[in-house]
Amino acid sequence: MFLARLPMTMNGVLMTLYIVTGLGRGYGAAGLVGGGVTLGMALGAPLLGRCFDRYGLRPVVAVCGIGTTVFWVAAPHLPFAALAVVALPAGMLSVPAGSLARQVLATLVPLSERRAAYSLDTISIEATFMIGPAAGIAAITAFSPMWTLTALGLLFGGTAFLIWLVDPPIREAVLDEPDAPGTRPPLRSWLTGRLVATLLIAAGTLFVLVGTELATLAVLRAHGDLGVTGLVIAVMCAASILGGIVHGAVKRSLPQGVLMLLLALLVIPVGLADQPWWLLMLVLIPTNLPCAPTLAATTETVSRIAPPQVRGEAMGLQDAFTRMGLALGGPVVGFAIDHSTPAWGFAAAGLGGLVIASAGLLRRRSPAPAPEPALAESRS
Repeated sequence: MFLARLPMTMNGVLMTLYIVTGLGRGYGAAGLVGGGVTLGMALGAPLLGRCFDRYGLRPVVAVCGIGTTVFWVAAPHLPFAALAVVALPAGMLSVPAGSLARQVLATLVPLSERRAAYSLDTISIEATFMIGPAAGIAAITAFSPMWTLTALGLLFGGTAFLIWLVDPPIREAVLDEPDAPGTRPPLRSWLTGRLVATLLIAAGTLFVLVGTELATLAVLRAHGDLGVTGLVIAVMCAASILGGIVHGAVKRSLPQGVLMLLLALLVIPVGLADQPWWLLMLVLIPTNLPCAPTLAATTETVSRIAPPQVRGEAMGLQDAFTRMGLALGGPVVGFAIDHSTPAWGFAAAGLGGLVIASAGLLRRRSPAPAPEPALAESRS
């Protein structure tokens, strides 16, 4: 899954650079195509999750792997108008490596050890973001955009084939039998206020994260320090990894709501120490410590309260909500920066995340669902 996520972390920057440099279009045009792919991923994640629940892993991964490979291999040969049209369906057919990895962990790892497993998974995500975009930029700089996008498509296809070949379990063995009528629980029985609250917290978390990165980039650019952007982002990722290690190692961690509040509240005052760049880097460390723990705690909650029969759809909904947070965070924080100063972007990121998370915390007032059957525990 680490390998499967690598091309996902570099596809955005590669498509942007291809449209801007290869096709001679503006960043707005690149954002249109990138937004179409992101929207497609958000819409497709729950649908693909439901297909995983019904048909199993191999058929879905095969279709998605072929579709994604064809798109990226064909992309450098398509005009901009065609790219804009096929971006949405291409995003819907992307292999959902994130939600798939969480399903596999929920199946293989006993309930009592999932915090550590999901923390390790989140640390793996941070590592891909430290490697993927930089590797993608280096590749498109050294080679032509056509060869780089073609190689990206082959990487997508190769990792999809590896997932298909290994065929990791995504449901407990007793549930892998053909579905009998009435086996799938009704939507209203598991999409409760508690689960919706968790999904909104996931959206708020990604809103804060993308807003923080955008504000950091804007501040560094305003002060002429773009050259240290890679170092600052690497330190942010390292702080998140450290937080994930601690979260996974302790026997009892903070609840996801508290972690989300810490993440948002610590970001708000960062703009007060926006220069010199090394001071900004230092004050960003505390804000990133709760990052991986919040994401891991959210995933742990979804895996615990969603019935195994619909776990794929629930994980797909989590993917959709996180992408919604990503899609909202960039424009909202960007608007705040454009109409004030870059330093205010941090406040906008924290306050926006608080608004979304507060809506989720209010939803927690509804009664909690019955606990997940102890099937996974008996297997251990």
